[in-house]
Amino acid sequence: MPPSNNVLDEARQLVERRLADLDEERKRLERALAELGGKGTRRPGRPRGSSNKTTSTSTSGAPRRRRKRRGGTRADQAVKLIEEQPGISASEVATAMKIKPNYLYRVLGDLEKEGRVKKDGRQYYPAGG
Repeated sequence: MPPSNNVLDEARQLVERRLADLDEERKRLERALAELGGKGTRRPGRPRGSSNKTTSTSTSGAPRRRRKRRGGTRADQAVKLIEEQPGISASEVATAMKIKPNYLYRVLGDLEKEGRVKKDGRQYYPAGG
């Protein structure tokens, strides 16, 4: 038995009313956003309020400095671990250093190019040994 036209008309009217309500809400939100200084949709790029300067400065105007790690650079830490445990794998080095292996593979590749470590299969050895 086909649905009656009355039921379809009522459903259509409900959907149209809901769409009208949503459209009104969207307009109210856009007005509120404009009053707050927003421009609507954001484009990719720097977040609002970030500076375009290459060096960040503190409130006193002096440039901020990074603190040095006590254990030296990541590369130095990796070399030290490899010297202490020849034949260690990259994932074991990463676990010991508490960093992700993906980052460490880049560091180890650079160390190989510099001649500070040697790789044999999946194992790393000090270059001097």
